[in-house]
Amino acid sequence: MGVNCVEETGRILFTREKIQKRVRELAQEISRDYSGREIFTVGVLKGAFVFLSDLIRHLKLPLTLDFIAIASYGDSTSSSGVVKLLKDLDSEVESRHVLVIEDIVDTGLTLNYLVKSLSTRHPATLRVCTLLDRPSRRKVKVDLHYVGFTIPDVYVVGYGLDFSQKYRNLPYIAELSSMGTV
Repeated sequence: MGVNCVEETGRILFTREKIQKRVRELAQEISRDYSGREIFTVGVLKGAFVFLSDLIRHLKLPLTLDFIAIASYGDSTSSSGVVKLLKDLDSEVESRHVLVIEDIVDTGLTLNYLVKSLSTRHPATLRVCTLLDRPSRRKVKVDLHYVGFTIPDVYVVGYGLDFSQKYRNLPYIAELSSMGTV
């Protein structure tokens, strides 16, 4: 599998350039909204690490960061509906301005679980920034404060998103067209 494996991934939904432009725009919005405050960014592993990395370099405000790992997919292309906490935060969120950085919001089950869990820890504010939103598959209502792109009901890979731990290294986001070849 090479970095330009269009034959395996199918149509490219968002090029590297389009992603980087939108990441800069999101960073401007977040910097404006949190002006004068320090934010505590929470990256949801593993898929959000590339987006988080690019996003925080464009933020014009003080921040700290931590990671949390939760799973509901396993090696499948659809959520199991069972959310498991794999790695909790190392830092406290109480009285902090928490910004959850997510790669994709699909059914909303995972994010709903995460937001409820973090809310019980009494942050000053709690908002969500997601690179991708797939509202057609939503099973529970979730509040998204910053959205990079809205996508159709297709399985996507690249820019940190994977299928069976593959394709995270692609610099673009593409539809996974042939799961039998992975």
